[in-house]
Amino acid sequence: MMSSTDSGVEPSPVQNISAGYTRLSRQYQQILDRWTPYTLYRWLGTAGLLSVFLLRIVLSQGWYIVCYAHAIYLLNLLLAFLQPKFDPSLQEDLLADEIEEGGTPITSPLPSARDDEFRPFVRRLPEWQFWLSATRASLIAFGCTFFELFDVPVYWPILVVYFFVLFALTMRRQIQHMVKYKYVPFDIGRKARYGSR
Repeated sequence: MMSSTDSGVEPSPVQNISAGYTRLSRQYQQILDRWTPYTLYRWLGTAGLLSVFLLRIVLSQGWYIVCYAHAIYLLNLLLAFLQPKFDPSLQEDLLADEIEEGGTPITSPLPSARDDEFRPFVRRLPEWQFWLSATRASLIAFGCTFFELFDVPVYWPILVVYFFVLFALTMRRQIQHMVKYKYVPFDIGRKARYGSR
């Protein structure tokens, strides 16, 4: 098989751009793949980036709306991280509908009193995606602080109070959901080692 360079035909600019994009995306993916096992260091790096971002906000005394939008986005990511992939409240509704229609009941993805089978907690947003989205959002928010366009004048104490009220209400609702459906989204305690005595 002959390539376009062997036949004497020069590749078009679109092909050059496409090849460059493919090469860069492969390198980016290789870097991410190398960082995957280092969970603690990834989160420490993101915490450092977030600290630099907040320091920039405090010292420049501006871009409060960018900080507020970033905080709301991180809260949204946290809620998705804490929720099960298959919502048991929706599963209960589907189960009730199926029983009313006379069909066979659908089993819930979370363990219940009806069955003692162990089912692992599957998150709606996996840890890796949570970290990657939080890091990207922090980089974008930090980049926005270099443009005056995003420095919208706003009375920041209202945003802070509103964020903390929103945080408290959503976390209370999430904790009530966790208690009602008896799931814990964290691995607490010692993990069992199989195959060792």
